[in-house]
Amino acid sequence: MASRKPIRVAVTGAAGNIGYALLFRIASGAMFGPDQPVILQLLEIPVEGPQKALKGVAMELEDCAFPLLTDMVLTGEADVAFKDANWCLLVGSKPRGPGMERADLLKDNGKIFIAQGKSIDAVAADDARVAVVGNPCNTNVMIAAAQARRLPADRFTAMVRLDENRARAQLAQKAGVAIDEVTDLYIYGNHSPTMFADFTHAKVGGKDAASVIGDEAWLKNDFLPAVGKRGAAIIEARGLSSAASAANALVDHVRDLVTPGKVHSVAISSEGRYGFAPGVWAGMPVRTTATGYEVIETYAMDDFAKSKIALTNDELVGERETIKDLLA
Repeated sequence: MASRKPIRVAVTGAAGNIGYALLFRIASGAMFGPDQPVILQLLEIPVEGPQKALKGVAMELEDCAFPLLTDMVLTGEADVAFKDANWCLLVGSKPRGPGMERADLLKDNGKIFIAQGKSIDAVAADDARVAVVGNPCNTNVMIAAAQARRLPADRFTAMVRLDENRARAQLAQKAGVAIDEVTDLYIYGNHSPTMFADFTHAKVGGKDAASVIGDEAWLKNDFLPAVGKRGAAIIEARGLSSAASAANALVDHVRDLVTPGKVHSVAISSEGRYGFAPGVWAGMPVRTTATGYEVIETYAMDDFAKSKIALTNDELVGERETIKDLLA
């Protein structure tokens, strides 16, 4: 193994279901590569139950004897978890409870991401990058990035990669091909049922996906809702939300953001691209560069695609309005 300097990876909600599925992947080298040592800095809420669970997860990580895992920090304090972190993976968020209004969920999570955004900006490494998973992730990353004075906004991203992975899998199954045959399929908008999985530019085996599928009604009326509501379908089937697939998507999200040349879906500050309102954070295709990423702005949207983007944009604008007092 190359004697590279370890990178510090902070993970919030580290003892939760997604965190549990994620940490072993990071420590094994799946996220940053087989020759990149890591230090895991793990944050859980500072009460006995979660902290005890976190210790148990750390014990399991120790028992795996991962060569790349050089140290761990277990804490209930954000400033400790984010200290000198090169990557901050914000997995933890408050889930929506029975009878809870979405506006209340947005505001409750807003308080969490205000505190975490301020902490990251104050103590993380100068090259720190942030990936938000905790839902509603588009608006949570907007809130966290708004707290930053030292770190630029393009260091903050939210994950729509799970939607991309789901969409590619659905198209591959319909076309009867391997996953790798499905390309150029990107997610626009919110990580919610309104998101738009753009099949209009997708390719199957290098050919136009819509032509290969040959069923426009299926693409519009079955495929899009299936992708948008896949999380609910999984909860209905197994009684628990997507954890392993979300963790896997985060591995993909970060790995591709550190691999120049990769093109993938990422939620970023829209800056008015693709018809999104300036200031909202929306999924769209980016190409990773040696120093960050560049947005691919060359896809021309037809009227159907524009109508779908308008719907998800309206939802994002509504979420922003709900928490606008938290962005000051």
